[in-house]
Amino acid sequence: MSRYRTRPRSTFNRLTAAAIATVACVCVGAAPAGATGTDTEPVVSRGVTIPAFYTPPAQLPAANGTLIRQEPLPLGLSLPGLDGRPLPGTATRLMYKSTDSSGSAVAVTGAYIEPSAQWKGDGPRPLVAVASGTMGQGDQCAPSFALQHPLTLNGETLSIAYENLAIYRLLATGAAVVVTDYVGLGTTDRLHTYVNRLDAGRAVLDAVRAARALPGTSLTSGSRVGLYGYSEGGGASASAAELQPAYAPDVQLAGTYAGAPPANLTSVMKGIDGSALVSALGWSVNGFAQTYPEVRALIEANLNDAGRKALADTSTMCVGDAILSYGFSRTTAWTTSGKSLAEIIAAEPRAQAILDNQRIGTLRPTGPVRVATGIQDDIVPHGQARQLAVDWCRKGGNVTYEAVSLPNLGDRILTNHLAPLLTDQGEAISWLTDRLEGRSATSNCWTMPFQP
Repeated sequence: MSRYRTRPRSTFNRLTAAAIATVACVCVGAAPAGATGTDTEPVVSRGVTIPAFYTPPAQLPAANGTLIRQEPLPLGLSLPGLDGRPLPGTATRLMYKSTDSSGSAVAVTGAYIEPSAQWKGDGPRPLVAVASGTMGQGDQCAPSFALQHPLTLNGETLSIAYENLAIYRLLATGAAVVVTDYVGLGTTDRLHTYVNRLDAGRAVLDAVRAARALPGTSLTSGSRVGLYGYSEGGGASASAAELQPAYAPDVQLAGTYAGAPPANLTSVMKGIDGSALVSALGWSVNGFAQTYPEVRALIEANLNDAGRKALADTSTMCVGDAILSYGFSRTTAWTTSGKSLAEIIAAEPRAQAILDNQRIGTLRPTGPVRVATGIQDDIVPHGQARQLAVDWCRKGGNVTYEAVSLPNLGDRILTNHLAPLLTDQGEAISWLTDRLEGRSATSNCWTMPFQP
C-alpha cells in the first residue's frame, strides 16, 4: 500500500479521473511531529502533503465549538523575542466541531495564536476571529497551513499567505487571534463549501468557542471578541454577525469588520465570470453541488467536457495556480449550450432560490459593524457590498460604512479588489481595536443615502 492516499474526488473529479490521473504526487514535506488524536495517513493534494491531523475522526462531539484535537503549529514567519518568547506568538493547530448548512455535524480546522505582545487596552486580552479571504479549494490552501507555509511553489501549487499580514498586525496590538479554515478547507473528508454563508458564519463563531476551550491561553470569560474578514472572509464575518444571536448566544461580539463582502452571490457571479478569478465560480459551484442535489444535477446536465475538467481541476487548486490555469476564462466555454453558469442557474428556480437564500443582510447584525468596499471593485462588486450596509442600516444596525476611493487600477485583474485590502487595513484594525478596548462606535447610516 502506498504511504499516501489521494484526496477523495468530487462528482466532477470522478467524471474526469482519467484526465487528471497523470498529475504527479511530488511530496514536499512530511506531517509534523507530535500530531495528536489521529493515526490516519497523510493526503497529497497537488504535490503538497496534508498532515494526517486534517483527517477528521469518524465520530464527532455533540456540542458546537468543542475541541476535537490540537497540536503545536510552527509559524513559517517567526523571530525569537528578547524575553525568550517567539514573535509574534505561539500557535496551536486546532480541529473543532461545527454544524453545516444541512444541519450535519462537521469537523473544521484552524489555528489559535497566543501573542507575545501585551494587551494594553481595557480589560483582559481580547480575541479576534479572522475569516480569511479566498485561498482556493484544495486542502493545501487552508489558512492554518499557510501560517506554517507562507509560500508554496512546487510546480503544481502556488499559494501565498497574504492574510498573514493582517493576522500579524492584529497580534501586534496584543489581541489573541483564532483563524478558521472554514468547512472542508484543509479537512480531507469533503470539498470546501466556498461562500456558503451558513457554513462560513458558523465556522467563525465555533472557532471562538474552540479558542476559549483551548487550555493554557490568556483568554478569560471577560475577553471581548471581534471578527475580522475581507472578501470571502468579509462575507463570513458578516454572516457570523447576523447568525450570532440564534446560533451562538454565548459569543458576545464587540465589533465586526466586513471588507468587500460577497453579500449577493448572483451579482458576484456576474462580476467574476471572465475575470482573473473566474475559478471562484468553480469553487462555489463545486461547494453548492456537494451540498444541494438539485444544483449538482443541474450543473452535471449542462457541463461539457471542458467544464467538467475545469470544475475538477479547480477543486484542488489554490488562488495562484487557479489564476495561471483558468484566469480570464468564460464559463460560456464550459457549458453545452454556450450559456454562462450564472444564466443556467438563473433559469432554474430551485437553484436560484438556493443562491437567494445565501443573501447576507436579511438579519440585523450583532454589535457595531464596519463595512468597507472599494468603489472600483469589479470582482466583488461595490454596489452589492454597499447594499449590505444599506440593508443593515434599515434594520437598525450600528453600521460604519467606508467607501474606499482609489483610481481604477485595471478591470477584472484583481487589482481593484486587492488594493482596498491593503490601503484600508490599518483603519480597519484601528476601528476594531477601539471596539476591543470598549470604545463605542457611532453609526454613519444617517450620512448614507439609501440608494447605490
